[in-house]
Amino acid sequence: MSITRLAVPLLAAAALLPAVPAVAVADGLSWQLCATVAQGWDPGDHRTECTLVPVPLDYADPDGRKIDIAVSRIRATGTRAGAILLNPGGPGQSGLTMPGSIADTHAGGLGVHHDLVGFDPRGVGYSADLPCPAEFPEPGSTDEEKAREAAERFAEANRKCVDADPAFVRNLTTPTIARDLDRIRVALGEDKIGYYGVSWGTALGAQYRSLFDDQVDKMLLDSVMPPAFSVTAMDDGQATAGENTFHEFAAWIARYDAIYRFGTTEPAVANALLGLRDEYGESVNGMLANPRREWAGLAKQLAAIRDGGTPVAGKTTTGGLGWNGEPHAFNHFQQTALLCNESPSPRDFETVWQHRLDRMQRLPVAGGYGFYEQLCIGWPLDARPWSFENGTSPLQLAGHLYEPVTPIGWALAVQRRIGGALMTVEDDVHGSLASLPCADAVVTFFDTGRTTSASCPGAPVPGP
Repeated sequence: MSITRLAVPLLAAAALLPAVPAVAVADGLSWQLCATVAQGWDPGDHRTECTLVPVPLDYADPDGRKIDIAVSRIRATGTRAGAILLNPGGPGQSGLTMPGSIADTHAGGLGVHHDLVGFDPRGVGYSADLPCPAEFPEPGSTDEEKAREAAERFAEANRKCVDADPAFVRNLTTPTIARDLDRIRVALGEDKIGYYGVSWGTALGAQYRSLFDDQVDKMLLDSVMPPAFSVTAMDDGQATAGENTFHEFAAWIARYDAIYRFGTTEPAVANALLGLRDEYGESVNGMLANPRREWAGLAKQLAAIRDGGTPVAGKTTTGGLGWNGEPHAFNHFQQTALLCNESPSPRDFETVWQHRLDRMQRLPVAGGYGFYEQLCIGWPLDARPWSFENGTSPLQLAGHLYEPVTPIGWALAVQRRIGGALMTVEDDVHGSLASLPCADAVVTFFDTGRTTSASCPGAPVPGP
């Protein structure tokens, strides 16, 4: 779906925004150990510093209302060559702890010559966290009226959140957060800045590079979002990838028929698993399109169910950290606002429900998993889609051949749109590059600017 026509008013408005002055104001920042200002922070962390950077609520009104963006930093351990901004994705995800997370991975060499800089995007964590108690809809309902009631409750909760501060919510967009990044760059006193983004953080990076290409030193994007954003297309792409994972799982089980006894061919195993699903319902369906690291345990459980056992319910975990009110490390409403402010997707229940039925007909295992489209039912604000442009600054992409969260086709589409070299990671793990030995290529890229189009081995497919 093309968004060019829809994006024109946004781009025209962006051209009228005042330029951010390239003034080094790093000395004006008040850095303190995060452990001394952030409630719940690891008291043993003596390397991560935190500060606040003020930014306009609305960049069309730069002298108006201000909000603070929380920023963290781990200083370079060797001869300093610059700084790298980091974002873990979401949207809605806190990024303050990402410098420490990256420093402790195979990509930790980034911190030798670069300050590692994290931040909470506006509306998340310590950056004007939205205290919005909106419920989060659970995907998977097969009853139309129950799904409609749930969608209406969610839409009403969202409307209350929007009405509480419409100016703030209206400015929860990827281009606005990209402009916040540039304010962070200026506050750090950097003429150019590196950037490392994962998942939605790749869209933020691509948007920053589109707006501020001259201010980019080097940029790496891992697990890449599509260049034209739509929650409808997102559900379709993820469900299609999930269906492919189901067939890969069935083929894996077939290789170990002596253990699991579902059949010796992928079609035979797939049919057997679908028959088990028809008998036991969603509890089994939820085991059929999972990551490879879970295959052995799931296959054993599926065989036990077939032989008379019962499904085991999964467990969920929650987490957060505090600083003046203990904001959560993930903000569901900020995610909803960002997605729906930028997706030209249907807002009515009937269309979204029909899309779900069509998807389930086309993709019998994973078609019902999608839930992003339903987030925008009843969303009261108009969509302003993002728009990416090519640039000249060094760009390294990393796509994962088998992962369902950001399918590899999205990375290829982004490469066609904005350029860059694409490293392919042979795994199904979302954003795993930093955890693999081939993250050495990431360090080399930021140190030298040398990109790679090599294939990177991921963790091996597990045995039974």
